[in-house]
Amino acid sequence: MTEILVCIDDTDNLESKGTGHLAEILRHDIETIYGGKTTRITRHQLFVSDEIPYTSHNSAMCFKGEVETACLDEIIRYAGELLERMSAEGSDPGLCVAVADRINERERLIRFGCDATCKVLNKESAFKLAADAGIHLSEHGGTGGGIIGALAGVGLRLGGNNGRFKGWLDVQENDRIISVERLLSDYDIDEVRDVCGEKLYPDDSISLEERIKTVLLDGRCVLPVKKNTADSSGWVNLSKDEIRKY
Repeated sequence: MTEILVCIDDTDNLESKGTGHLAEILRHDIETIYGGKTTRITRHQLFVSDEIPYTSHNSAMCFKGEVETACLDEIIRYAGELLERMSAEGSDPGLCVAVADRINERERLIRFGCDATCKVLNKESAFKLAADAGIHLSEHGGTGGGIIGALAGVGLRLGGNNGRFKGWLDVQENDRIISVERLLSDYDIDEVRDVCGEKLYPDDSISLEERIKTVLLDGRCVLPVKKNTADSSGWVNLSKDEIRKY
């Protein structure tokens, strides 16, 4: 089996479903058609600037997978065709596929991802880095500008400290007040940390309010929490606005 990172960007327009929807389709197809195993998708917020064409948020979608090595080229071909077939009119889709243990220039790749969150980058530098790093990078419509975000998303996922996991944590109503120990055993979460980065203890109590979002920190799925002002002995998940800093 071969571990891969797959990222797509700029596949939508203001009227269509978002890039995350297409990433879920691709993830599903890799599993059902090619027998692979994939992980949850992370959303990586990139730089928002008048110099960068984007639809609504300028975010790339990335996931990891394990596939049969013999299927790798076919999966890349299929992913490209999927983007060309299903991307929205007026979009500029890009695809990046990296084999985890064959990536050269890892630090440059991670730095490119970080730069893409705060700078305007260009296609030429993206193609140059992809070639040096031994990574597949391809355009699939429009200007192909989505290759910049696709490459950046792989760099950010590889770095392990940027991004929010797509979707919301689906918790049972009777688990709205729950211990860290139970939360980690019953739900798809690796750690619970406070906003300063400190891990909580297993018997700490958390109040789960409204919609719950997890983030990528140190390569792990983390639920960030803050002190619960309504209960000084407990903790509460961050609000929708507070989670945006991740």
